Amino acid sequence: MKTDRQMKDLWFKFFSEHGFKKIPGYSIIPENDPTVLFTTAGMHPLVPYLLGEKHPAGNKIFDVQRCIRTSDIDSVGDNSHLTFFEMLGNWYLGACPKEEMIKLSFEFLTSEDYLGIPVDRLAVTVFAGNEVAPRDDEAASAWIKCGVKKENVFFTKDDNWWALGGGVGPCGPDSEMFLDTGKPKCCDSCSPSCDCGKYLEVWNDVFMQYKVEKAGQMAEKLAQPNIDTGMGLERAILVLNGAKSVYDSGCLKRVIDFVEAHASIKYEQSEKSIRSYRIIADHLRSSTFILGDERGVLPSNVGQGYILRRFIRRSVNHARNIGLDTKYFADIADIYCKEYGQDYADIAANTEKVKEELIREVERFSKALEDGHREFEKVIAGIERHKQFAAMKGEVVPNVIGGNAAFRLYDTFGFPIELTVELASERGYSVDKDGFDAKFAEHQEKSRQASAGQFKGGLADGSKESAYLHTATHIMLAGLRKMFGEDVFQKGSNITPERLRFDFNLDHKMTAEELATLESFVNDVIAQAIPVNCEVMSLEKARDSGALGVFGSKYGDEVKVYTIGQVSKEICGGPHAENTSQLHHFKILKEESSSAGIRRIKAILD
Repeated sequence: MKTDRQMKDLWFKFFSEHGFKKIPGYSIIPENDPTVLFTTAGMHPLVPYLLGEKHPAGNKIFDVQRCIRTSDIDSVGDNSHLTFFEMLGNWYLGACPKEEMIKLSFEFLTSEDYLGIPVDRLAVTVFAGNEVAPRDDEAASAWIKCGVKKENVFFTKDDNWWALGGGVGPCGPDSEMFLDTGKPKCCDSCSPSCDCGKYLEVWNDVFMQYKVEKAGQMAEKLAQPNIDTGMGLERAILVLNGAKSVYDSGCLKRVIDFVEAHASIKYEQSEKSIRSYRIIADHLRSSTFILGDERGVLPSNVGQGYILRRFIRRSVNHARNIGLDTKYFADIADIYCKEYGQDYADIAANTEKVKEELIREVERFSKALEDGHREFEKVIAGIERHKQFAAMKGEVVPNVIGGNAAFRLYDTFGFPIELTVELASERGYSVDKDGFDAKFAEHQEKSRQASAGQFKGGLADGSKESAYLHTATHIMLAGLRKMFGEDVFQKGSNITPERLRFDFNLDHKMTAEELATLESFVNDVIAQAIPVNCEVMSLEKARDSGALGVFGSKYGDEVKVYTIGQVSKEICGGPHAENTSQLHHFKILKEESSSAGIRRIKAILD
C-alpha cells in the first residue's frame, strides 16, 4: 500500500534524478485570472510560461499543486470525485521531446523502483487525428517501442486533444495512461474510452505542439511548444492500491474514522450515510485549504467566499444526516492542518484561523436556517392566500411548493431540498421537484462554467493589453506606498485586457484629492518612458536588493524581478510592457471597499 507521502517522494526523486528542477506549488487562490475562482490544475499557474514567459527555474520543472474544482461538487460522495486534490505535474517549456517524455512516463509507471505496474496491465490512448491536426503516430510508436503491447494502444479523437476554452490558442494531442483492472471487457470494442470500469486513468501527457488562430481553422505549429503532464495524487493512490475509493486511505480515511467515532450513524450503514461521511471529509478539507491559504478568503455570498460557504453549509447538512455534532468540525480541520502543514507552511501557520472561521460560519448557518424556516412559512402562507382567491373564482390550487421557491430556500437560506420536502409533507404539501431540479441544473451549469474557465482572460491570455495593465498595477502600488507608507501591500489583482482591478490594504476610503494624486503619479511615470527590466536572480539576492514580495513558500530558489527605474522593483512572473510609454494614459474609474480594511481600485488605460 502506497501512502500519499510515499507517492510524492517518489515523484520528487524520479524527476530530480532526470534533470528536472522542483518548483514550489502556488496558492489555491489564482492571481490575475478572472476566469476561474480557484487554481483548477497544475498547469493553471504556469500558463504565462506556457505562452512564452521564461521561467526562472529553467525549462524542465516539476511540482505538486493544490487544486480545487467545483464542477463535480454534486458527484462528491462516489468512489472517485473530490473538490480538493493534489496534482503531480512536470513540464518541458519551449520544447516537445515527445519520445523522451513517453520513455520517462513508461519508466515511472512500470519500474519496480517506482510504481511497478506490470507492462501487460498498462494501456494508453493517443490522438487519432481530425480536421485540425494529424494522427499522432509518433506517440503510438514511442509507446510500442517502450514495450506497451500494440493491442493496448488505442486511438481516439476528442478524448486525446487538449485545447484552451473555445478551441482557439495553444493546443495539441495528448496521451493518457490507464491501468487495466483485470475486469472482463464490456464488449468487443471495449477500450479506455468506456465507462465500464475495466480501465482506470493514471496519468496524462499533453503535447502542446500547435496553435489555432480562429475557430475551425487548421492548427499551425506553435512557436514555443511545451509538454504538460498531470497525475492526480488521490486517484493515482486509488489505482495503485487497488482500493475501492479515494476515501479508503490517507488523511481522508483518518477523518472518516474520526467522524465514525463521534457520529450516531455508522459509515457503512447505508449508501446515504456513506455519501454524507465522504462529503463531510471532502468539503471540510477544501474549506481548510481555502481558509488557510496565504491569500485565504472568508465565507461570503459571492465568488470564492460563496463556494467556501457552500462547502461548510453542505457539511453541516450532512452532519445532521449522520448525527454528528458540528463542534467536531474544528477537530477535523486540525487533522488536515497537521497532515498538510508538512507541505504547505500557510496551512500550518493558519490552523487557529481555520478552526475559528469554521465554527463562526456554522453559527451563522444556524441563524440562516432559522431565517429559512420563517421564509418557508411565508411560502406556505402565500400559497394559502392564493388558494383563497382562486376558490372565490371556483378554481383549485394544489398544495405544491413551486420549484423556484424551493430553489430559493436552497440557494439563499441553505435549505437542502430534502428538508423542504420533509417540512412540506408535514403540512400536507408536496414540492415541484422537477422544477427545483431544472433551476438547480441551471445553477450547476453556471458554477461549472465559472470553475472551468480555461485561462482565456486576464494575464492568462498573454495579450499586450493585459501585460500593460499588469505594469500599471506595479506603478500604482508604488504610488500607494509613497502616499500611505510601506505597510501598504497588494491584497489581490484581477486583470483583463480591458481593465485592472487591484486590492490593497488601507484604513480609509480614498478622497477625491488622493485619487487624483495617485492618477497623476502613474501618468507621470508613463510620460517618463522608463524601460521595464527583468532579471532572474536568487530569492536571497532579490530580498537583499529590496524587491517587493511576500517572502514565503510561494517562491522557488530563483525568481524574476521586474524593475521600473527608481519607481518599482517587484518579484513577479510577468508578463509586462517593455517601456512605460506603451501604457499611454492611466485613468481610475472607481475606488471602493473590498472587505474590512481592504480597498479596491478599478482602472483602465486609454
